[in-house]
Amino acid sequence: MELRLEHESEACEAGQTRQVKAAIKAVAFGVTAEALAAQALGTQWRFDGFLATPRNGKHPVLHIQSFVPDPIS
Repeated sequence: MELRLEHESEACEAGQTRQVKAAIKAVAFGVTAEALAAQALGTQWRFDGFLATPRNGKHPVLHIQSFVPDPIS
């Protein structure tokens, strides 16, 4: 399963509040992909896995190995 994860938060940098937004491509396989496919779009999760750059790509891809609900949401 291929997907796109989006992150949005605030961070303090040099005494100033900064809006942080990022998006990254991700993949999941097997049981993890099946469980992820059953989740509603827009819900918030914490992911564990590893980053890898595809042989033919420029940008890293997060390989999701597990996920849990985000307790802050």
